[in-house]
Amino acid sequence: QVRLVESGGGLVQPGGSLRLSCGVSGSISSINAMGWYRPAPGKERELVAAITSDGTTNYADSVKGRFTISRDNGKNTVYLQMTSLKPEDTAVYYCNAVGAQIQRGLNYPLNLWGQGTQVTVSS
Repeated sequence: QVRLVESGGGLVQPGGSLRLSCGVSGSISSINAMGWYRPAPGKERELVAAITSDGTTNYADSVKGRFTISRDNGKNTVYLQMTSLKPEDTAVYYCNAVGAQIQRGLNYPLNLWGQGTQVTVSS
């Protein structure tokens, strides 16, 4: 059984900061990449930030310079530090983990989504 747990959302004023956390536990063989996504016009979800197991990061243009993604490989946990938040950052943020899981001694692909955590930026 593999679990993904998100935390850290909430209400913050414009210009404020929040830190999201996402951890994966269970029968994991490897986690290749983890990232955060949010809904976008015309899309189900858009990439906010992602990080691979070797530390390579990727950010949406709208959050570059404001958001920082980091990862603790030993804990299969990813963090999203969000600063200088804007009202347009308001959304449900979803964590995603891609890799491999172990079932009955064999490796199977893992593509796991969280239930989402609400971030609201408002005065």
